[in-house]
Amino acid sequence: MSGFDLGNFQTLGFLGAAYPWVKAAHVTFVIFWIAGLFIVPRYYIHHQATTPGSAEDRAWIEREDRARTIILAPAMLIVWALGLMLAVHLGAFGQAWFSAKLALVVLLTAYQGWIGAYGKKLAAGQRDLEDKKLRLMNEVPGILTALIVVLVIVRPF
Repeated sequence: MSGFDLGNFQTLGFLGAAYPWVKAAHVTFVIFWIAGLFIVPRYYIHHQATTPGSAEDRAWIEREDRARTIILAPAMLIVWALGLMLAVHLGAFGQAWFSAKLALVVLLTAYQGWIGAYGKKLAAGQRDLEDKKLRLMNEVPGILTALIVVLVIVRPF
């Protein structure tokens, strides 16, 4: 086998020499995703104070839609794709720290689903949440992100 060392391939995992590049891309898109998860609910806090149907209301609807479609959705999909590639590469499935991390990422994904649903309610003129509750919901991605970072870096179990 000229130029191909099967032992080296197994040591490097299926990503081979691309592993650090995939990891760097994963971290970059995690940053984009979390930034979007922070900004869109913050937009909602300001949007909620507008009069339904007003020019300001329509401007917030457009901003929120752009953030969800240009930042949130693509970043989340890329994070998932690259993260699953990394998990396969590392053989992380079945490890307790990874199972916990995966559960938290699923919660972040569900949170993003909630963001989309609440954005549709705001666009329809509904203001279902009190400002205080909406502000508390804005803390969810920060808490989950901190827990995920601990699981990935410390691997406490």
